[in-house]
Amino acid sequence: MRASLRLPAPATLLRLGLAGLLLAVPAQLSAQTPGASEALTRALGDVSGNGAPLTLSLQILVMMGLLTILPSLILMMTSFTRIIIVLSILRQALGLQQTPPNQVLIGLSLFLSLFVMAPSIEQINARAIQPYGADQVTLEQAVATSGDIFHSFMVKQTRQTDLKLFMDIAKKPSFESAEAIPFSILLPAFVTSELKTAFQIGFMIFLPFLIIDLVVASTLMALGMMMLSPTIISMPFKLLLFVLVDGWALTMGSLAGSFVT
Repeated sequence: MRASLRLPAPATLLRLGLAGLLLAVPAQLSAQTPGASEALTRALGDVSGNGAPLTLSLQILVMMGLLTILPSLILMMTSFTRIIIVLSILRQALGLQQTPPNQVLIGLSLFLSLFVMAPSIEQINARAIQPYGADQVTLEQAVATSGDIFHSFMVKQTRQTDLKLFMDIAKKPSFESAEAIPFSILLPAFVTSELKTAFQIGFMIFLPFLIIDLVVASTLMALGMMMLSPTIISMPFKLLLFVLVDGWALTMGSLAGSFVT
């Protein structure tokens, strides 16, 4: 039986959330202002254990700011982008405009993303969150460890052509290893690669339903039923085909298996 995750105190989570902002800072900014991250750390209050703690009002203000920034950042660094796009294309291929609704698709994408990212999340918890909560590592070490885990996942999913594209745009030479690629180059390359992969999977899903639409439209044309919409006739056949082949299980399994581990 898998051991349950022991999360640190809310104050620890707050400081880790503040540290997550450092992952969004491009490498060029850190290089140009070497003391920027240290100054930000000191300004945020009791991060390393030596500063004064933030007041409750400032903690609430910072937390509200994080709620608008960190979710988007984290979602773009995980498998969420590919999954939500494929599910949206699947709904369009079935000819269903609002079924499943957007809330269901987002929920499915989120929990499937948690399933795909479970190994990385467990590593972050074991190597960063738990040691930091027990005061075994500093905040900088915890952030660096978490960033390395996300970095490793993103590198495995990113195409070399997309990496080269953004390296050429940034006028950066080839890096000695994958670990040396900065987030400022890896993030856009990862998102571009995920979009390309999602549309490739979506095309393969769309193709059989397109064939059904063509067959139904040709049949109606041959019968002279010009005024009858082919979409109304083809939708039950597409739903029947999708149910018979257990489409949801195939789609979810294929999406989960499409990520390189």
